[in-house]
Amino acid sequence: MASDDTATQWPDDGEQDDGKPDSVEQRGVAEDGAKRVPRRYSRRRLITTGAVAAGAGVLAGAVGGVALVGGTAPTPLLQPSGRRRFAGKVVLITGATSGIGRAAAIRFAEEGGKVAFCGRRRELGREVEQEIRNAGGEALYVPADVRVEPDVQRFVDTAVSRYGGLDVCFNNAGITVQKSVHEYTVEEWDNVQSTNLRGAFLSLKYGVPHLVARGGGAVVVTSSANAVATSGGKGAYAASKHGLIGLVQSAAHDYGADNIRVNALLPGTTDTELVRRAAGTENLPDAVWARMADIYAKNTIPDVKRLGTADEMAAAALILASDDLPFMTGAQLVVDGGTTSFAG
Repeated sequence: MASDDTATQWPDDGEQDDGKPDSVEQRGVAEDGAKRVPRRYSRRRLITTGAVAAGAGVLAGAVGGVALVGGTAPTPLLQPSGRRRFAGKVVLITGATSGIGRAAAIRFAEEGGKVAFCGRRRELGREVEQEIRNAGGEALYVPADVRVEPDVQRFVDTAVSRYGGLDVCFNNAGITVQKSVHEYTVEEWDNVQSTNLRGAFLSLKYGVPHLVARGGGAVVVTSSANAVATSGGKGAYAASKHGLIGLVQSAAHDYGADNIRVNALLPGTTDTELVRRAAGTENLPDAVWARMADIYAKNTIPDVKRLGTADEMAAAALILASDDLPFMTGAQLVVDGGTTSFAG
């Protein structure tokens, strides 16, 4: 799909954006409904988008419900590990109403964690909370906007008050607005930085004192493979994700003596709502999306030939947050199917 901007401008990670649903005519993804550049999909546009190899017949068949043979690598179904690495621990997650954050909340709870998470979409937040509780886990949803300092402070204080402390912070909330640099409004630029970078700072600011009081803990920050290599149309997003790497490295030095490890998770392109919306395809039939993602993966993830899953990224976040890697801090874990190492 490299011949079309729909493909080349997908974000290379899938962290929860926690925004309101966009229409198929909207190109950017913004948490507060900020102005976006219209993108209209005519039938001809759909047929030619991403140089769909099988042509109009494939997409027409997809819309008609005909099964598509993608030819990509099979996507593994990850099962609960059965381990209890977070038994008795309190886990704080930002942006967990869908995507990687949601998957992580479920997995932390499966491993015994008491999970407090935030997000703006109340209905989805309550759904995730109930899903975890129905499975026998412990979860608390707190509506909060990571751009708003009092919201973040209230979120952290509510979680600590409920569960008596804090052991893990997964700073995951993020959004993207994609266009050439000069086309951003100042509001759009600031919104991306405020959500992705400032939001992580605020989570650290109010979370770290509780980790110190606990005698140590772990912080995981969702950056992106875009912090290693990016492409056009991602100026605001890539800048925020590069900034997160610097924040993680400095924070690791700040709190190493307090027995707090701080690491960054760098997801590659992940099949989540954020990625689908950034591609402007959230209102297309699932079969059409699957075919577009199939072709994109073949062209840009040549070794694995598929998108990552939210569960795979969540599993990586749990590894970083666990006690399995006690000597790892200030580091970056890239989980991108080999994309950033590909020289072809």
